[in-house]
Amino acid sequence: MPWKGIKDPYKIWISEIILQQTRVQQGANYYHKLIEKYPTVFDLANATEQALFSIWQGLGYYSRCRNMHATAKSIVANYNGIFPNKHEAILSLKGVGDYTAAAIASFAYNLPFAVVDGNVVRVLSRIFMITENYHTAKGKKYFLELSNQLLDKEQPATYNQAIMDFGATICKPQNPLCNDCPFIDICKAFEFNKINDFPIKKEKIIHKKRHFHFFVIEDKHHIFITLRTEKDIWQKLHTFYSIETDTEVISFKQKEYNLNPSVVGAPQIFNQTLTHQKITGYFYLLSSDLFPSTFLKKLQKINKNRISEYAFPRIIISFFEKNNYL
Repeated sequence: MPWKGIKDPYKIWISEIILQQTRVQQGANYYHKLIEKYPTVFDLANATEQALFSIWQGLGYYSRCRNMHATAKSIVANYNGIFPNKHEAILSLKGVGDYTAAAIASFAYNLPFAVVDGNVVRVLSRIFMITENYHTAKGKKYFLELSNQLLDKEQPATYNQAIMDFGATICKPQNPLCNDCPFIDICKAFEFNKINDFPIKKEKIIHKKRHFHFFVIEDKHHIFITLRTEKDIWQKLHTFYSIETDTEVISFKQKEYNLNPSVVGAPQIFNQTLTHQKITGYFYLLSSDLFPSTFLKKLQKINKNRISEYAFPRIIISFFEKNNYL
């Protein structure tokens, strides 16, 4: 992990925001790009939102990016660009919760606050055979209190990193290395042969299914896009003109245009799964000649060579990659 051992609170903060909803393997590359482009909090605060989105695209959960930008501006305005060094002040920053605040306080300033991530929860759940579900408010409070009781107050950064690494390498989710575990004699889950029952599983998410029909309107050198401004998924990201339906069925006979289905042809289909939503996208490649100028004026016409300058959701990027636009 490129941020491991770093004491710079700015870089720790960037890494933790990325890792809130992203695996380490995927997040490392984004971390490098962000730090290279914005090496200080001043650089990040002065960035445009679209420039940030352009780097962030593919990570998803864009609210993290918006919060990160707002926090950078707040640190510059309220702390003269110096990252706060008190836990309470860190916790008050937009987009920073208990875990992120503890990580920054511990790793940057060696303050005595326990970091509780999935690895820590798994280790403690098995050793103590804890039946509290971490994914509830009561469970989060329980694990946070227990972790702070166990924390080595003299070496909080070393302790936090150690227990996280232990969970990642020994007390793994699948096939844990119990015979190599120094806690084997006190691990309750091992004693009762219930390792695979802990931690208590998160309730299965029921995904809402949504169908989006995207019109890829283009001419030889240009493509037409639009900015999503409504408070919904992909807010402030660019997409194609789209129609959402309850099923895969769509009518192309709209007042603004009237397309013959035989001209439209079969769509390319791509999928994207969000936290509580499963998106199916139907992409129709259409010539701009099929649409009246009054309709096209409502869209943004850009040169195909400039597509990479705009931020798009993952499902649009998948279409671009498959069709060699990028």
